[in-house]
Amino acid sequence: METFAEVRKHVMDNHKLFMDEPFQLGFELSMDDSDRKQAVFLAEIKSADNRRYIRVETLICPLDDFDAEKCLRINLVLRVGYLAVGDLDSTAYVKMCANLAYSSLDADELEYVISHIAPMADRMEQALESHGDIA
Repeated sequence: METFAEVRKHVMDNHKLFMDEPFQLGFELSMDDSDRKQAVFLAEIKSADNRRYIRVETLICPLDDFDAEKCLRINLVLRVGYLAVGDLDSTAYVKMCANLAYSSLDADELEYVISHIAPMADRMEQALESHGDIA
């Protein structure tokens, strides 16, 4: 995959979009053996030297519910993805993210990352948010 249009086509062929904007997509991934879903967002980002990446991200919980030191300790042991903080409706959220370079991106790699970070984020969410599925 070399363009966001190719990424969009692949995602549309494999997932039902709830958001389709220029250089940004959103869909829900069903979690195995449950009625839970995890919202996944993809966006094209550029580095300072104009290299293009696909960022895959999904929400975990409001930052208020998570210790920032714990985020950094978890990041140390993650092999796929990393934890970050981003705002949603003026609330800071812990997110699970991964950045994939177009230079090595193919459909299998994209699906591998999606299929790993979404369930991991959902498990973290379940551990932290006892009152339901927020993301």
